[in-house]
Amino acid sequence: MILGRLTILAIAVGALATCRPPLARDNAPFPPAWRFSPGRGAAYAANAMVSSNDSIASLVGVEVLRRGGNAVDAAVAVGFALAVTYPEAGNLGGGGYMVIRMADGRTAALDYRERAPLAATRDMYARLIDSLPRASLVGHLASGVPGAVAGMVEAHSKYGALPLADVIAPAIRLADSGFVVDSAFARSIENARELIAGYAGGSVFLPNGVAPVRGSRLVQPDLANTLRRIAAQGAAGFYEGETARLIVEEMRRGGGIITEEDLRQYRPAWRGALEGTYRSYRLITMPPSSSGGVTMLETLNILETVPALPPFGSTKYTHLLTEAFRRAFIDRNTKLGDPDFVDVPVRRLTSDAYARELATTIDSTRASQTGAFDSTAREATHTTHYSVVDAAGNAVATTTTINELYGSGVFIPGAGFFMNNEMDDFATRPGEPNLFGLVQGESNAIAPGKRMLSAMSPTIVLDSAGRVTLVLGGRGGPRIISSTLQVIVNVLDHGMTLADALAAPRIHHQAWPDTLRYETNGLAPAVVDSLRAMGHAVAEGRATGLVKAIMRAPAGGWYGAYDPRTTGGAAGY
Repeated sequence: MILGRLTILAIAVGALATCRPPLARDNAPFPPAWRFSPGRGAAYAANAMVSSNDSIASLVGVEVLRRGGNAVDAAVAVGFALAVTYPEAGNLGGGGYMVIRMADGRTAALDYRERAPLAATRDMYARLIDSLPRASLVGHLASGVPGAVAGMVEAHSKYGALPLADVIAPAIRLADSGFVVDSAFARSIENARELIAGYAGGSVFLPNGVAPVRGSRLVQPDLANTLRRIAAQGAAGFYEGETARLIVEEMRRGGGIITEEDLRQYRPAWRGALEGTYRSYRLITMPPSSSGGVTMLETLNILETVPALPPFGSTKYTHLLTEAFRRAFIDRNTKLGDPDFVDVPVRRLTSDAYARELATTIDSTRASQTGAFDSTAREATHTTHYSVVDAAGNAVATTTTINELYGSGVFIPGAGFFMNNEMDDFATRPGEPNLFGLVQGESNAIAPGKRMLSAMSPTIVLDSAGRVTLVLGGRGGPRIISSTLQVIVNVLDHGMTLADALAAPRIHHQAWPDTLRYETNGLAPAVVDSLRAMGHAVAEGRATGLVKAIMRAPAGGWYGAYDPRTTGGAAGY
C-alpha cells in the first residue's frame, strides 16, 4: 500500500468532522497584528486520538489502536513510522523520553536518552576546537550511543498489548512500499542538502543530486530490513548482529568512537515519573536526565504563588512569566544532569517552599539581572513529539530526537537511518554556549556512559478527578520547556481552546543570554516599550518551540491539534 500525506489527512479530517462538537470556550485575546486568528478548529474524535508532526504516522497510530492496540502500542508504532516518514527528527539513531499514564492509575517515565560512548572524554571537543570546530555537531564524533530502539521496545514489552511485529508492521510497509512525498518533506530535504550530501544519505534522499519532488514515491528498502530485524529480534535486532555491525563499520570509516561494546551495553532507564500540582491539576512529567519536568514544575510553582495570573499578553503577565523562567533556567543550567552521575536536588527545586522563596525575589516593577555565568557551578530545536490517548483512557506523551535536523548528517549505509548529534547537548565546553545558546556547567560535562541533559518535556495533565486533561510536548531545544508550559497555562489559567492555546504568541527566557525573546507581533508595541522601561533586554524572534497536544473535550471525546507554526497531523476515531 502506498500512502500519501495529503490523501490520508483528508480521510482523517473527513471522518472526524462528522462528529465534532462545538468549541467550548471563547476566542483568545491575541494581539491585533498576530499572525494567527483565534477560534481555529481542532480535530475531534469520540474515542481515541493521536497527534504528531506527521499525518501518516498519526494514521499509523490510529490503525494500531483500531486493531486492538493500546496507547503504548500506538506510541511505539508512531515512533517507528516517524523513522520512515519524518527522518529529519523521527529516528532509529537517536533517543528520547516517554511518559505513560495507564487508565488504572499506574504511571511511568522511560529514559532512552543517548549516552556518551565509552571512549568519550570531558574535553574531547575543546581539544578539537581549532582543527574541527563543529565536531560536536557534524560528523561521526557528534553521535551519542542511540537509545530510541531500546526505549520503544522496552516500553512495548512492559505495557504493550499487541505483538511487537504487529506494531512495527506499518513502518515496514511504509519503508518497503513507499509513501508519496509532500511539499514539506521535499522542502526539508532540499534545505538540508549540504549536510545530507556529505554522507551516505545522499544516495537515498538526493539520488543524482536531486531532492525528491512532491508527488514522487520514496522507498527505503535498507530501512525496511533494519525494521524487520527489530520486529523479529527486539532490541537485539539493532544493538547486536547485522545492524550493529553496520553502525560500527560506519563509525570506524569516519573516525567515530561508538563501538560494539557501546551498543551491547546500552539500556534504557525506568525513572519514577516526576509529579507535581498546579492550581487544582496534577502534572505527570519527565525527571532527569531530562530537565523539562523539573524546570516546568519550578516555573509553575512560582506562578502559583500569585492567586490569579495577570491578563494574557499584558506587561505584568509577561514580566512575571519571564522572571519565573529566569529563575528556573538558572537552576536548570547549573544544577541538572544525568542522575546516575550527578546528585540532582529534584525535591527541593520542585517544592512549594522553594518557589515561595524565589517568588519573594521578584520585583513586580523591575527586571532582574541574571549576571555572569559561573562555569564552576555544580549542577534540542529539531526534535519531534507525539501524544496518544486510547479508548480506555491510557495516555502516552513521547518526545524523541536526533538533535539538529538530520542529526550529525552521518547515515548508516545498508541500514537506512541517520545518526544523532546529541553530544552537543553536553556542556562540551562548560561555561560556553551550545547549539541552542544554552550555557551550562559541570553537572552536564561529558563523561563515558553519561546521558546528556535534555529539554524534552513530555507531559500528561490530570484534572482534580484524576482524568487525563492534556497530553503534550514539543520540539525546539530549551524552547520546548517554555512553549509546553505556556500551552498548559493558556488552557488552565487563560481558558483557551486547545487550538488557540497552541496558536497563541509565546515568549522565552533561558537565563543566559539574559534576553527576553518574543515572537514577531506577539506582544503589543506598548507592552514591549514597558518591558524595556522595566529593564528587560527584549528581542524579536527565536521565542518558540513547536507543540503537539491532545485535550479532553468538555462533552466527552478528545481534541487533537498540532502547532500551526509547523506541519503535522491529528487523527482519531
